[in-house]
Amino acid sequence: MRQTGDHNTLPGTGSLPLQDAARRPVAHQQKNTQADVHPTKIHVVQARRHSASDRDERQFTRIRRLMLAGVLALLYMLTLGIFYLQHLIALQTLQIAIVLACTFFLLFRLCFALDWNLKAKEKNLRMPITLCSIGIMLFVGYLEPVTQLVFVPFLFLIMAFVMHRFLPRTILLLALITLAGYAGVVATHYVRHGSNAIFVLESAQLLVLAVTLPGFALLANRVQRLHNALFKANRKIRNIEEDAQRDVLLGCFNRRYIVAALEQQKRLADDAGTPLCLAVIDLDHFKRINDEAGHLGGDEVLRTFARIAQNNVREGDIFGRYGGEEFLLVLPNTSLLAALNVAERIREQVEHFAWDKKLRNRVTVSIGLTQQIPGESVLDLFSRTDTAMYMAKQGGRNQVVVEEPAADAAIA
Repeated sequence: MRQTGDHNTLPGTGSLPLQDAARRPVAHQQKNTQADVHPTKIHVVQARRHSASDRDERQFTRIRRLMLAGVLALLYMLTLGIFYLQHLIALQTLQIAIVLACTFFLLFRLCFALDWNLKAKEKNLRMPITLCSIGIMLFVGYLEPVTQLVFVPFLFLIMAFVMHRFLPRTILLLALITLAGYAGVVATHYVRHGSNAIFVLESAQLLVLAVTLPGFALLANRVQRLHNALFKANRKIRNIEEDAQRDVLLGCFNRRYIVAALEQQKRLADDAGTPLCLAVIDLDHFKRINDEAGHLGGDEVLRTFARIAQNNVREGDIFGRYGGEEFLLVLPNTSLLAALNVAERIREQVEHFAWDKKLRNRVTVSIGLTQQIPGESVLDLFSRTDTAMYMAKQGGRNQVVVEEPAADAAIA
């Protein structure tokens, strides 16, 4: 054993429930250089990091949607390629379509890469992307009337791609713009060719679009309501799952989750051969705290301690309430020395925190810390850690006691 904190003397090991005679108490004083770090400042830094991470994740999602639009454009180009191979359209038309599609795709990709889209009201740029796609198809239809055969199916593919993201009135506006553009193509063809047969055929297709697109807008309204209902239901399920993992009073993980996480991390450590450390943290004289501040004050002490602990653990560490005033801290892929630094930092932060003046005595914690022995059970790991925590209690409290496994046990 080794011990850090205000007290450097341990009671005799004969009165403690230790089964390994090779576990020797060794006095050790750990001096933390980060004792003066204010927890509120740490919390703000973490919040900013999470916000930047969320922004990057949303940008990545927008780029994925752009890539999907690129796949639709590629399918359209392949269709035009088939038309070219069948000598239905000219090579120049195919080249113009490819250049336009690639140019607009690269421009939108550049907007997302440089975060220019974040300055726009509609950050996903769905409407500009959709209008550009329809505009390219209308232009190709103007150059080669035969391509109007594929205009309608690809138009509905585009509409289906955005129907659950646009408001019904936006879908209707998009339909009106498309109809106006298609009517312009029909009129231009009539003026250009003067063919009544082509004019009748294109007018019939325009009539079909005029009938079906408003109906599509109404269908989009129903699909969007269904999508919103599913989204809300999914969010409620996620909130329920989150609540099931969290302690309602303190906001940290609850006993069920922290125990499951410990078992999972233990399996991962055994499989990967990486170190795993566990700390049991117990508030000292908590009954006295309740007597001095009342049970509501005691709850506030628990909440404040949980916040201090969570602000001082590292990303990847798992902190939760085991029961009462006892907490567990799981430190995956962490050496015993690194885990000791984390535990000592928490102890010092709690000791130096400006607690309520109703508390006549300072609030402190006793921490037991161990490193997993390869192959040992979770129960044995917890038992050794709990024993180290009780040694911290018996040694005078407000300290970290490290249970160092015997060398032969660690090798085994």
